[in-house]
Amino acid sequence: MTVGPHGGPFTGRLGWGSRPALLVVDMVRAYTEPDGPFALPEPGPALTACASLVDAARESGHPVVWTVVRYARDLADAGLFVRKVPALAVFAEGAAGGWGEIAPPLAPAPEETLVVKQYASAFLGTSLAPRLVTAGIDTLVVCGVSTSGCVRTSATDALSAGFRPMVVREACADRSAGLHESNLADLDAKYADVVSLDEALTHL
Repeated sequence: MTVGPHGGPFTGRLGWGSRPALLVVDMVRAYTEPDGPFALPEPGPALTACASLVDAARESGHPVVWTVVRYARDLADAGLFVRKVPALAVFAEGAAGGWGEIAPPLAPAPEETLVVKQYASAFLGTSLAPRLVTAGIDTLVVCGVSTSGCVRTSATDALSAGFRPMVVREACADRSAGLHESNLADLDAKYADVVSLDEALTHL
């Protein structure tokens, strides 16, 4: 499947702004390790691509923002989400396995922002939007997992918050190739610009 350009009303492009930041969405061990509760079939390429984006952003002095899902020990802050997806309980405080840890070789630097969230979007109930506004950010380069879940929702909410979401196709992954591609196509049609890794590296 080829992503964009699209016919009918879906022909617009957001384009790059002048001040990008990188958003690394939920790239944690639960998705990248073979025995993880949300294990992806082939996480390696996306993990490598995310590492390349992080390196490029750091070298150019662009902000890098990380997200993780964390819940209270009793899951009181998990709402209906954990009822719909019970496996999310692995992200509760004190849960065994360390599945919520950032997947190596990735690791946030001490000065980088770590957004702790309870739902799919990096924006819902967090301080991400005002942090980006204060830093003068106009473009959000999005990578991580999963394409159909937290990446999609975060990119959609980025657009709603006034940022240009650039979703890097090689740096995202999902539980099937079909789900990954169909969500990239829909994002590119309506909510974000889906870009190649090479394009993102050039702008970072």
